[in-house]
Amino acid sequence: MALKIWLNGRLVDEADAKVSVFDHGLLYGDGVFEGIRVYSRRVFELEAHLRRLYESAKAIRLDVPMQKTELTIAVERTVEANGIVDGYIRLVVTRGVGNLGLNPFTCKDSSLFIIADKIQLYPEELYETGMKIISATTARNHPLTIPPQVKSLNYLNNILAKIEALDSNVPEAVMYNHEGYVAEATGDNVFIVRNGVICTPPVEAGALEGITRNLVIRLAKKEGLEVVEKNLTRCDLYICEEFFLTGTAAEVIGIVEIDGRTVGDGKPGPVTKLLREKFFKYAHGQRK
Repeated sequence: MALKIWLNGRLVDEADAKVSVFDHGLLYGDGVFEGIRVYSRRVFELEAHLRRLYESAKAIRLDVPMQKTELTIAVERTVEANGIVDGYIRLVVTRGVGNLGLNPFTCKDSSLFIIADKIQLYPEELYETGMKIISATTARNHPLTIPPQVKSLNYLNNILAKIEALDSNVPEAVMYNHEGYVAEATGDNVFIVRNGVICTPPVEAGALEGITRNLVIRLAKKEGLEVVEKNLTRCDLYICEEFFLTGTAAEVIGIVEIDGRTVGDGKPGPVTKLLREKFFKYAHGQRK
């Protein structure tokens, strides 16, 4: 069945969901987006995702062409129109159609579209056995170029690191900032367990303030686990007891090897398993 896409105020058939070649989102990566999950027909953490979308747009002086209440309805209508029970939403706002050239103010109206479809980022068996990754040589963008809090359409930096991972026959890579500290993976946030303490890079290190990241921190603290946001080095990743990634599509996935070095005992550890279980229950409405 062909998808229904929300495009600038209405649902259209997938074949009719087109943007102009003069859209600055296409020409220059000028826009913002959110990836959002659907669990059991419920849009997951929608309020938090929309808050980040509007904040990202404000940071780059981009007008979102709908109010939050209207956009909430549009997202829910798109999910319903496609019969999504468990799936993924891609919500995108671009600068819109303008002239050739960098001037964003030639774009009269911003453009907004919503895709609701299925997704499986990693094979299911990787959640049981754990994932192997590498360190990327491609550094995370300097925070004075694009603020890490802005989830922009300009993802070339991450794509180059992803290519490094795929060339090494692994699905993911860790990116480091200009000072050599861990920033994030190409599409996920980084966590380790060291001496029983959960550690994750701060936003200032170049990490996106992930919705799943923040939720996992809350779930960990609820379980009485200590969580610290601190700069991490490559050595920290090599000697930690556990290592896991979090993200909207990835959820919580354990890392068992980085750069050919085994993490822990080579299997997802107890903290990783616990937080994956707690996340799964929370996502499916079991909030107690």
